[in-house]
Amino acid sequence: MNTQSNGGSGVIEEDAVPAEQPLGSRAPHFIKRSRPLHLSWQVGVFIVGLAVVVAGVIMLPLPGPGWLVIFGGMAIWATEFVWAQLVLRWTKRKVTEAAQKALDPKVRRRNIILTTIGVVIIAAVLAVYVGKFGFAMPWNVSE
Repeated sequence: MNTQSNGGSGVIEEDAVPAEQPLGSRAPHFIKRSRPLHLSWQVGVFIVGLAVVVAGVIMLPLPGPGWLVIFGGMAIWATEFVWAQLVLRWTKRKVTEAAQKALDPKVRRRNIILTTIGVVIIAAVLAVYVGKFGFAMPWNVSE
């Protein structure tokens, strides 16, 4: 894209990092003006975020998108609290780094080989189990 008309150098960097939002509360201005109202707003945001994070933690051992819900709760907290914004930024950075690393051909090849080996081992263990006990559930097996 040509930017010479506005005094630029004529080239825009393709990998330009977008400016991050400033840290701090994103509450509406009329809420920030009143200290008691802003404090109660923060308490409300904290309670809602805590409920979502607790629901995500409960979903970790149960069926459900536990980690996704936990990060959703962190995003709710990040609307008001700087510490949550910093944690969310760090998490996004690490996820992006992991995604880039996973796209590396050597890493992908290694992951495919390890997954194949794991599937073969599980299939062998299942074959031995079915050969010895049949299709009976482990708690119904009696020797």
